[in-house]
Amino acid sequence: MDIFLTVLQGVPMTIGLTVSALAIGAVGGIPLALGRRSQIPALRFLAVSLIEILRGIPPIVWLFIIYFGLGTALPQLDPLTSAIVGLGVISCAYMAEIYRGGLSAVAQGQWEASEALGMGRQSVLTFIIGPQVFRVSVPAAASYAIGLIKDSSVAYTIGVTEIVYFANDQSRQSSDALGPFFIAALVYVIMTIPCAWATRALDARLRMRVAR
Repeated sequence: MDIFLTVLQGVPMTIGLTVSALAIGAVGGIPLALGRRSQIPALRFLAVSLIEILRGIPPIVWLFIIYFGLGTALPQLDPLTSAIVGLGVISCAYMAEIYRGGLSAVAQGQWEASEALGMGRQSVLTFIIGPQVFRVSVPAAASYAIGLIKDSSVAYTIGVTEIVYFANDQSRQSSDALGPFFIAALVYVIMTIPCAWATRALDARLRMRVAR
């Protein structure tokens, strides 16, 4: 029971890290998605290259590059900030692809009809296309957030006191080396299953709203 309570101490940090990284991705993914669909070849190439690089390098490598690389030049870059930045930039790439899928799901005729009405591109994106992209993207973004909760575990390698950090610490102090990690696995399951149920419920509700 004591080990379980100790591992639970990492839950707030795990949640905070996940929410922060996802927020960065939700905002940073927008310009990447728009660049991905740009009619300017150079801009489109740059956006595609950034997305592939960010997604192609494992999260733990990004954390090491930022913390042990930039951290030497910026002493104020603590483990938590490094983890948020590292997972945040990766989230930008994944959210950009989610947004791109949402934009592709909107019929081209809606763009043309909006322009025919004399609406500016910004107004079209904000009032016509944006809400539809949001409906399509929310379930996928929620599923990604569930994966991000688990991916945040790599942050323990640079000293972030999240769930696996405490499980690893207890493993070294206990005669049962695997027990704390089984408890950590249980905590992740307890966290992610309700999120998965909520994601399905939200998706069903959005589908019903569109069908009306």
